[in-house]
Amino acid sequence: MSQPSPQTFEFQAEIKQLLDIVIHSLYTEKEIFVRELVSNASDALEKLRHLRLTEKEIFDDRLDLEINITTDDKAKTLTIQDFGVGMTQAELIENLGTIAHSGSKAFLKALGEGNRKDASLIGQFGVGFYAAFMVAKSVKVYSHSWRSAEPGHLWTSDGGGSYSIEESPGQRRGAKIVVELKDDCSEFSQEWQVSEIVKRYSSFVSFPINLNGKRVNTVQAVWLRGKSEIKEEEYTEFYKFQAHTQEEPRLRLHFSADAPLAINALLFVPKENPEKLGLARSEHSVSLYCRKVLIDARPKDLLPEWLRFLKGVVDSEDLPLNISRETMQDRSLLEKLGRVISKRFLKFLEEEAKGRPDSYAEFYKEFGIFLKEGAALDFSHKDQLVKLLRFESSLTEKGKTTSLADYVSRMAGDHREIYYLIGPSREAIEAGPYLEGFRARNLEVLLCYEAVDEYVMNNVHEFEGKKIQAADHADVKLSEVAAPEGALGEAETKKLVSWLKETLGSRVADVRASSRLVGSPALALNADKGMSPHLRRMMKALQKDAKDSPLRVTLEINPAHAVMKRLALSSSESPEKARLVAEQILDNALISAGLLEDTTGMVQRLYKILESV
Repeated sequence: MSQPSPQTFEFQAEIKQLLDIVIHSLYTEKEIFVRELVSNASDALEKLRHLRLTEKEIFDDRLDLEINITTDDKAKTLTIQDFGVGMTQAELIENLGTIAHSGSKAFLKALGEGNRKDASLIGQFGVGFYAAFMVAKSVKVYSHSWRSAEPGHLWTSDGGGSYSIEESPGQRRGAKIVVELKDDCSEFSQEWQVSEIVKRYSSFVSFPINLNGKRVNTVQAVWLRGKSEIKEEEYTEFYKFQAHTQEEPRLRLHFSADAPLAINALLFVPKENPEKLGLARSEHSVSLYCRKVLIDARPKDLLPEWLRFLKGVVDSEDLPLNISRETMQDRSLLEKLGRVISKRFLKFLEEEAKGRPDSYAEFYKEFGIFLKEGAALDFSHKDQLVKLLRFESSLTEKGKTTSLADYVSRMAGDHREIYYLIGPSREAIEAGPYLEGFRARNLEVLLCYEAVDEYVMNNVHEFEGKKIQAADHADVKLSEVAAPEGALGEAETKKLVSWLKETLGSRVADVRASSRLVGSPALALNADKGMSPHLRRMMKALQKDAKDSPLRVTLEINPAHAVMKRLALSSSESPEKARLVAEQILDNALISAGLLEDTTGMVQRLYKILESV
């Protein structure tokens, strides 16, 4: 009995239009076609697995559920075969030649006429098969349905206006797609090239993927398994694979959620912060998957910028309704997904800080700068982030930190502000004059050593209703304490203050007796509100060619200090020498404040003072 001759069919108009778009302008990377065909093969195997639960008879049922890929660089072909549900002749026509089930009509409607630059919706509508025509001279689909009574068929097309179908005896169950490659796309017949593509996009497909007889996907999608089933070594192996590192992770968060989105996430914190070492700014490295198929290895808009240090995987089954396998289309869905993940990770850090404070302290040493960045810039997560900030304080040992919540819990009496001081080190802050008055009154001060801390504090502004205030700010008011014995009297102090104002002239905005000095003779407070020494230096760096604004400070003096008592005498007995000393006291105070920008005059003056000794 002779075999029926091939039947030729015309593609429907929408399919012709779709093919034209796919071939000429849809995908940015041609290699995507491998991912699409592997994903389709995986779907077919998944359907067959479910059919085995409901159907008594399945054709060729002893076949393993696997995907086999074969390359032939001489013939310039790529073959992808699955042992899934397969297709009958009617299903080949329905699925590959018409709009009935392919989603082509909805795809074209979403695409819109003349809007091809946004043509990245293909994964949403299940038309990924046609991506093969970007690289193919012709595509052949050998298929046999799972139904035993159906014969095998061969579907053939060159991507033009038609396709043919003929019976093909001896076919195994499933589908075998043979792509004859165009001359300029022959690299896809190279084994190493296809191996790289499969490892990049399809490493975690549930079924074995064999390339020329060797399995390619050897690492499991551990994020979809129950936590109790996974050994520590498996987590570590996956992290090393995903993060391209040989180090073990510092922290790990594995969680699932059903609402508001179906999410399976496995997140890792690396051992080291590369930005801390002066290397380039980190890139987002939490990969986005849909049912174990890679959507985007580095989605920039998934997580907020301050979480760029995280590694790992996020997989959501809700994505196909709103996503192309190449580009996310529904930004609101992506943002919702990012909010869920961010809040869950912050909750994890809260639990870590409470239950394992030493572990959290080590994490914070490396990655605290990112939390500070988030606290200052991310309004939506600000409250959670501020609770996670840690600083040394005047009441903690060196190297030990405290939270803002703990600071507030220790506040007593009429203490209403959270005070902080910024300096290069604890030693520098403690040696300076600004801490003295707070220690004398047993008021706690947070000690901040990073340049970003001032920006953070100014943006956070308050915590639990308590204003966050720089301890060296000119507006700080401290409670009165009894003057120590031997201090200048009120009249003597007023006379000295008046003399200093006249002597120092335009270099000071004001001179006054200090309520915060104990062991130092004087301190300088920036008279420009909101303009700290650090901020002033930063503004100056940004405006290199601009004319410097004159520096005017408030000088506070300590009437009980020996230097001030001596200066009060010499201001009338040796006015010229006293003037030099007054100017030196101001410069010393400016040095302590980080405000002295030019030391030339100070050095010359010191020599004059030394001459008179």
